[in-house]
Amino acid sequence: MTEFDAGRHILPRPDARRPLTTAMDVHDQETAFTPIGPVPPPEGAPNVVIVLVDDLGFGTSSAFGGPCEMPAAERLADGGLRYTRFHVTALCSPTRQALLTGRNHHSVGMGGTTEMTTAAPGYNGFRPRSAATMAQILQGNGYSTAAFGKWHQTPPREISAVGPFDRWPTGEGFDTFYGFMGAEMNHWYPLLYQGTTPVEPDRRPEDGYHLSEDLVDHAIDWVRTQRTLTPDRPFFTYLALGAAHAPLHVGREWQEKYRGRFDHGWDDQREVTLRRQKELGVVPQDAELAPWAEGVPHWDELTSNQRRLAARFMETFAAFTEHADVQVGRFIDALAELGELDNTVVLYILGDNGASGEGGIEGTIVEHRLGHGVVDDPDEMIEHLDEIGGPRSYPIAPAGWALALNTPYQWTKQVASHFGGTRDGMILHWPGGVPERGGLRHQFSHVIDVLPTILDCAGIPAPFSVDGVPQQPMEGTSMWRTLADPRAPEHRRTQYFEMCGNRGIYHEGWMAVTRHGIPWEMVPDGGKRFADDVWELYDLDHDWSQAHDLAAQHPDRLRRLQDLFLIEAAKYQVFPLDDRVTERENPAVAGRIDLLGHRTSVTYRAGMRRFTEETTPNIKNRSHSITADVGIPDDTTAEGVLIAQGGRFGGWTLYVTDGKPAYAYNYFGMSVYTVRAAEPLAPGRHEVRLEFDYDGGGLGKGGTAVLMVDGAKQATGRVERTIPYYFSFDETLDVGVDLSTPVTDDYSALDNEFTGTIHTVRIDLDGATTESSDYDGGLHRRVMGAQ
Repeated sequence: MTEFDAGRHILPRPDARRPLTTAMDVHDQETAFTPIGPVPPPEGAPNVVIVLVDDLGFGTSSAFGGPCEMPAAERLADGGLRYTRFHVTALCSPTRQALLTGRNHHSVGMGGTTEMTTAAPGYNGFRPRSAATMAQILQGNGYSTAAFGKWHQTPPREISAVGPFDRWPTGEGFDTFYGFMGAEMNHWYPLLYQGTTPVEPDRRPEDGYHLSEDLVDHAIDWVRTQRTLTPDRPFFTYLALGAAHAPLHVGREWQEKYRGRFDHGWDDQREVTLRRQKELGVVPQDAELAPWAEGVPHWDELTSNQRRLAARFMETFAAFTEHADVQVGRFIDALAELGELDNTVVLYILGDNGASGEGGIEGTIVEHRLGHGVVDDPDEMIEHLDEIGGPRSYPIAPAGWALALNTPYQWTKQVASHFGGTRDGMILHWPGGVPERGGLRHQFSHVIDVLPTILDCAGIPAPFSVDGVPQQPMEGTSMWRTLADPRAPEHRRTQYFEMCGNRGIYHEGWMAVTRHGIPWEMVPDGGKRFADDVWELYDLDHDWSQAHDLAAQHPDRLRRLQDLFLIEAAKYQVFPLDDRVTERENPAVAGRIDLLGHRTSVTYRAGMRRFTEETTPNIKNRSHSITADVGIPDDTTAEGVLIAQGGRFGGWTLYVTDGKPAYAYNYFGMSVYTVRAAEPLAPGRHEVRLEFDYDGGGLGKGGTAVLMVDGAKQATGRVERTIPYYFSFDETLDVGVDLSTPVTDDYSALDNEFTGTIHTVRIDLDGATTESSDYDGGLHRRVMGAQ
């Protein structure tokens, strides 16, 4: 294959010069024309596979000494290299944006998750075109490209049928995408996309369906197709599983394997894990356990019910993680069967951040409760013990397990100041390029170093221009030299960290850090100022796990590192610091553009569905009405959903059951408030209207629901509490059906489509909205419960 002009520095490949035509008649043409062919990849370019699993932590996988058995990770590590000082950004979207662009997360606008974006340059959620993705670069150099699983990089207001689609996976360099767009997904009842088209699985949990298996099935099918049709073209597969991010969903048979294995508790587990890590050599023999996080109880301080629940949460987490890894193993087996494994660079990144402490002190069977500061009572949760992990749960584990899963480091996901939030295991497997088996690499590296490394492996230069846009320099540094040499010098001398106000700076073996917030305080204390944060100092050459704070002994060095952080932070668009978490999930509070703007009325038609939280009218914390214009057939009783938002774990629905119109408001699965008419709808056309009169006086207050038919009041009821910030990250607003899980048990999951005719459904918002900040999300109760 021939090279293209510009030495691969300009993408896509410049058009070839127009061939010379020497005759009017094709039979007289003396010089043969050259057919237009595909873009040639570099000679001998390997396939590339990046596997990214979610919310794991350094001490989670058995490949790095953890309690979760991950046979595929062990297999790849034993046949390749373990990187023991590999770092990420401490949160989902930022790590993914940094991974795929080779730039720091603030440099490409992703200072937080996509749901937390603001108008500030480092936090707006819009990747600049001057930072082309790994997929765009490899695609422009002749690779087939595909992404499967979690994306979480598209601005939420663009996740709709109207796009725009240039920040979807297929607009960012992937030929194919099959997965979900947001932070998390129900693994039993997922709402997915094939390219940009909404799709739902054709099987259910009772049929043996599980999302992790589905994603890998699609990945295997895609790779097999590539090898059949284009065996000479390398491929890039990005497999980003939703596991082990909440909700922890896995079959009972996988959980049974771990029964009783965590009854010893999280304190003892840290000791066990550290011993295994030393045996593997992924930490030095003198490594110590970092201090325990303040406010988190030790195992022997828990009640009997708390221990039973915590053990079950961890059994579920471990089972979920192993199940996901076994699916990765199926994909690796498929590569081996095709004869492609030796010529494939596989990077298995064991976490996009540390294990999550967002489950709070107790954990929960419904994650969104904790996002609003609602704390489950363990004595009530114990009644649902056997539901954990199943379709009627949406669980996340307690923070104590997150601390253990991040052994030997301090803190958890979100806490970018400490390695518990930023250091994850990474495995590189490439038998055709790295002959060493079971090697260890201790060089300090960062997720932004992955793209330059892949380009070096493939023999591809970083482009100067992509789609006519000059490219900003890559901020990552290639790990190429470490592949062959375990003693290669450090390729990364300096790296800043920042997330949710937690920040740190690494420089030549020393690290200065300051923790600003606590992850399980989703609604933080607004009175805490960044200037009041206390900085710590660690000598990482002699203190692997940040166990000993030397700030008092070396104040001058600490000051120099603090100054260096200011320089790096200014360079990479980190300022202004923003410690808001849950509040930023509301566009009006965050200050970003709302797709619907100031519209107070939206009319939907039959068949419209899959509207995400930021592409629908925000009915929360205000009075509103829902008006459905429907037709009831003459020969049967109409049943089913007229319109619904959310599902079993929070949302609302207007529906018809036994021929009678009804409205239900689901408060986090804790209470379902129902208003139902006494008489069925007669055949013919009707207006079914729900008027919700919000109490006001703050966020999350109650209201009165009035159900009307053809202008006549049919029923009235109270909704004592409402959801103030968001209904769901994974479920949507749908007309004529309630997709994924049902808001109410008055109708079944999936089989709930309205059997009559829907002409229109209109949502009208009252002009007044409550933006008061007096609702603290139960923060006081949460903090007191941690004492």
